[in-house]
Amino acid sequence: MLRTAYLFGLAISLFSFYPAHAQDSGLVADGAEVVEVRGGFGFLEGPVTDRTGDLYFTDINANQIWRYSAGGDFEVAIEPSNHANGLTLDLDGALLICEQSAQRITRREADGNLSVVAESYDGAPFNSPNDLWVHPDGSIYFTDPRYRFPEGPPSQPGEYVYRISPDRQSVTALVTDIPKPNGILGTEDGRVLYLASTETRKIYRFDIAADGALENRTEFADQGSDGMTLDEFGNVYLTWGGGVSIRNPDGEEIEFIETPQNPANVGFGGADGRTLYMTARTSLYSLRMNVTASR
Repeated sequence: MLRTAYLFGLAISLFSFYPAHAQDSGLVADGAEVVEVRGGFGFLEGPVTDRTGDLYFTDINANQIWRYSAGGDFEVAIEPSNHANGLTLDLDGALLICEQSAQRITRREADGNLSVVAESYDGAPFNSPNDLWVHPDGSIYFTDPRYRFPEGPPSQPGEYVYRISPDRQSVTALVTDIPKPNGILGTEDGRVLYLASTETRKIYRFDIAADGALENRTEFADQGSDGMTLDEFGNVYLTWGGGVSIRNPDGEEIEFIETPQNPANVGFGGADGRTLYMTARTSLYSLRMNVTASR
């Protein structure tokens, strides 16, 4: 059992443990419990692990992006972050960032250089990029609802799902009729995309056509989710309602991981890739798994 304590601000947050409520799926490591790695944040989102094993996540309220190193150290990696939300890795390992208040998608190189990938559609700024996924061909799919950042009315006529072309030169609106699109991710082979709506409280499944279009929309799960991830077997991890619901590729729930705070996002990491990290409001949690991320 871990007994390390981290100093955060003026308070010390000790590791805490919570049951995983396993359903004999074999996904959770034997005897594993949910661990509070560190608390005292504002509102956490966007966990992603880079190729060196460092975990990046966003604290939206504090306007920061944090790095939790493979060696166990915490540091602020980017500040201000323009209230960054979702994060992912580009095909070459660079960090892609949804900057809400700057209304754009940016790319951060290993040396810290930041460049703009996309910042407008049809002559107007995006509403507030929320989450994103990179297709194997290099195109980027992302959601663009409007929540708190930036203040004021939305700049687009609707809350859309967009695709940035592989050469990063054009942006296309693909889904325009699902309100509050939020979490988004696709399968490793680039053939299937999952999309969460926080308003309809449903998860949708699309086939990805050869030209990048989304086809054959079906309802994958009758529940909502914020961020999502996939494991190596194609199981979908959904953050909603007190924990993480894990569904197999047919949409059947095969596991539920209870967390002390409602999780906003989830992603794999750790030295061997078998640690599931959950950003849940003011704390970062982890759980040892028997599986790794799909990629």
